Amino acid sequence: MAWSLLDIKWKPFPPNLEDFSMSAVLNTSKVYLKPIDRDGLQAFAAKGRENPGARGTMKAHTVCDGQFRNLTYIGKHAPVVVDEPLHLFGQDTAPAPSEALLAALGACLSVGIQAVATWRNVGLTKLELFLEGDIGNPAAWGAGGADKKPAEMGFQAVRVKVVVQGDATREALEDIVRHANFFSPVANSYRNPIPMEVSLA
Repeated sequence: MAWSLLDIKWKPFPPNLEDFSMSAVLNTSKVYLKPIDRDGLQAFAAKGRENPGARGTMKAHTVCDGQFRNLTYIGKHAPVVVDEPLHLFGQDTAPAPSEALLAALGACLSVGIQAVATWRNVGLTKLELFLEGDIGNPAAWGAGGADKKPAEMGFQAVRVKVVVQGDATREALEDIVRHANFFSPVANSYRNPIPMEVSLA
């Protein structure tokens, strides 16, 4: 699977600086993203160092609502709705499964970037991720479509653009993104082969 190195885009300072009075510039204060608990993060990291083999089991319960619309129940949260677009015989009431997979990747990378920035004492004022994935379904889910091998199905390339602003140089922010990408659980779920069993209950 091809994997793109995450890029950082910078939002430049407004070019029409003459439109701002000096007092307005001096009175401008930064608005930071709501921070996470740094002490708690450090304690969590310490537990990981003490027990590097620690892992748990996540569980989800997916219920078909008909016509490709599915509700997945996870813990106490409202169900995650996943559908298919109209041209794929769904109702287009929610993102498609592959789009939800991109959402999971984007959220996990965002969490990692925030965690690494917090660890390095870098305040962030903006963080957005734009994701693209190249995928097709000529096999029609195995329902009489093209004969495809597993390696030919699923995402064939994924690209992520990260827009990040904070109290650090471009190089430092780029290193934070690179570090988060390397250690991201979901990004590594994309990259690594994972043993999977599907059977009747």
